[in-house]
Amino acid sequence: MSVSLPSIFLAAAIYIRSYDTVATTTTTHLHFFMHDDYTGPRPTAARVVSGRSLLPTSSSQGGDGDGDSDGDGDGDDNATATGRSALSRLLTSPRQFGDVVVLNNALTEGPDGRSVRVGTAQGFAVRMSEGGIVSHLTLHMVLDAGEHRGSSVTANGRIDMDAEVRESVVIGGTGKFRFARGYMLTRNYDYDLARGGIVEIDVYVQH
Repeated sequence: MSVSLPSIFLAAAIYIRSYDTVATTTTTHLHFFMHDDYTGPRPTAARVVSGRSLLPTSSSQGGDGDGDSDGDGDGDDNATATGRSALSRLLTSPRQFGDVVVLNNALTEGPDGRSVRVGTAQGFAVRMSEGGIVSHLTLHMVLDAGEHRGSSVTANGRIDMDAEVRESVVIGGTGKFRFARGYMLTRNYDYDLARGGIVEIDVYVQH
């Protein structure tokens, strides 16, 4: 059976118009606490690749160990003691340049570990600075409670642990958060670099 050319064009127009709908944007605020545990009996975070320091070691700074780099006995490099102390702290940091850590952390309503669990934060971080604790973070927040159960939000960003508040970009989501965009704010609630701890998270999502 032959089909007329106008009929084909009409069908194509109807097909295209079916996607031409007026979308409404909703902003959702998600607030929870992430439990980042490196040392417990069942760790939820782990360093899977150990990097290295790009900073010089104390022995490479010169001197004979008496605080006098030129050997004249006047202790003329005592003024650098504070700088060397800071260097030593960096060299013994539990994080090194190039470290890769993976995360499978609980998300709860409150900071207490016994608080109601609302989801799981899964992702990875790569330390990308040779001085200071600065990492690239990719985090998938999978929600398994409440009205957003079965949905997820993904954030990507630069995390500077010396900053009081870190801001990351929401790059997408699934379920109710498909085509999501927005931003994520993280703050240390009770955190230690060696052991981990609790991070407070606020996510503002447009979807």
